[in-house]
Amino acid sequence: MDPHVDEGQPAHYVKSAEKTLAVLLAFTNDQPRQTVSSVAASTVLSRAAARRFLLTLTDLGYLRNDGTHFELAPRCLDIGASFLANLTLPQIAEPHLKQLSIDLNETTSLCILDGTDIVYVARVASPRLLSVSINVGTRFPAWATSMGRVLIGGLPRQQREEFFEAVQLQQFTERSISSVEELRAEVDRADHRGWSMVTQELEDGLRGIAVPVVRRGEVIAAVNVSLQTHRAPEETIERTIVPLLTDAAKQIADDYGGRHNSAS
Repeated sequence: MDPHVDEGQPAHYVKSAEKTLAVLLAFTNDQPRQTVSSVAASTVLSRAAARRFLLTLTDLGYLRNDGTHFELAPRCLDIGASFLANLTLPQIAEPHLKQLSIDLNETTSLCILDGTDIVYVARVASPRLLSVSINVGTRFPAWATSMGRVLIGGLPRQQREEFFEAVQLQQFTERSISSVEELRAEVDRADHRGWSMVTQELEDGLRGIAVPVVRRGEVIAAVNVSLQTHRAPEETIERTIVPLLTDAAKQIADDYGGRHNSAS
């Protein structure tokens, strides 16, 4: 038997590879700088073995060493670069939208802002069909949607003003806002409370609730749930639906590289 393979492990198993990764993973947000002794303790390696792994990883450029402490070096980013390069925001969002759709039993979406429109980039439909036919790629005027209002609210001040100057309002329903002043107030409100609700402004009987997806201080998208107005009383939305949307948006941001963003 190969002495480097533990009993019960497949014949191809390389124990030293497991130990190497264990050493790298010992460096966390809470403990970014570590000594040989602390790495040995967290990886259950002997101090001598931990030192050899640490020095080898330093020689390879994956760690830095100031003589006493070790820390991760930028070359560690190469390990995940190819994986991350092949991930897109819609792909990352989809499993979270699916779970959100299950939790709410409603249609969920991810949208981005493109000029004065919102564009659907991911969508998970509920079993109940809504009269609005929406697919990935569908556009709507941003001002008339909950997603658009949180996305407009996330724009830098100058860009937000340029949006208001360019927007053209129209009456989709009797409830559609009819002035830029009303739109400003609604966008400010959404920005202040961190979510938006638009009821029967785009289509009668339809309500949308949205929260921003914030990565490192920047609003990059909006998560939305679409539901018929009779499905949930308006006064319960903030308590029952907004927290689930907010949690999904944070998970999407985290998976898209936003774990260090305290604002999300």
